[in-house]
Amino acid sequence: MKAYCITIHGNEISEKGYENLMESSRNVGNDFEIEKFPATHGQYSDIVLKGKGLKWTYPWEGQRQDIASGLTLTAYETKTKENRVGCFLSHYNCWEDCLAYEEPILVLEHDAFFTKKLDYDYILESKYDIIGINDPRGCTRKSKIYYDMIQERKQKIQPVPRIDAFNIPQGLAGNSAYIIKPNGAQNMEYMAKAHGAWPNDALMCHQLVANLGVTKQHYTTVQRLPSTTTSI
Repeated sequence: MKAYCITIHGNEISEKGYENLMESSRNVGNDFEIEKFPATHGQYSDIVLKGKGLKWTYPWEGQRQDIASGLTLTAYETKTKENRVGCFLSHYNCWEDCLAYEEPILVLEHDAFFTKKLDYDYILESKYDIIGINDPRGCTRKSKIYYDMIQERKQKIQPVPRIDAFNIPQGLAGNSAYIIKPNGAQNMEYMAKAHGAWPNDALMCHQLVANLGVTKQHYTTVQRLPSTTTSI
């Protein structure tokens, strides 16, 4: 299994986050290396998006009903649109690598932080194609409900909790740490081409993506760093 940390080259916040992540991984005794994966800079996001044959279709303001999926899409807080698109493309590039190498990839954002050694063998052997490993508390809307639903179930890996209305995209908690297998990567690429480019945590939702799961044991949390998509 490869492990990538999406990092914005030359960005002080992102580089510091990567260093903290690496230290946390060493401290918990992980037996895999984490590669620094170059993020797509916002200034190049439009060119890269077009080069991949993709179009951004998620609303920047208010809400819109996506006819093809039946989902209600609500705008995210975003200071610089290009950075939001760059974040999506960074994840999309990881999915492309997953398909190219034909092996699972652990995708980490630079604000991820290990709290426990990652026992990934049982995750890779599971039926799920994309598996979140992050502690949801403080990372998503209704995070306490999300967390409690996971802990109430017995399964070590389970379907993502469904805590919102049926037409609201909902999947992993923040998408800062997940394992994706080639089938999952293929599905994500297809969804991006079919529905357009969206924030990756909206596109990677249970309504669109089959075999989307979470671990009962959480292995990461998030560092309290300034967001590089909502505040920069």
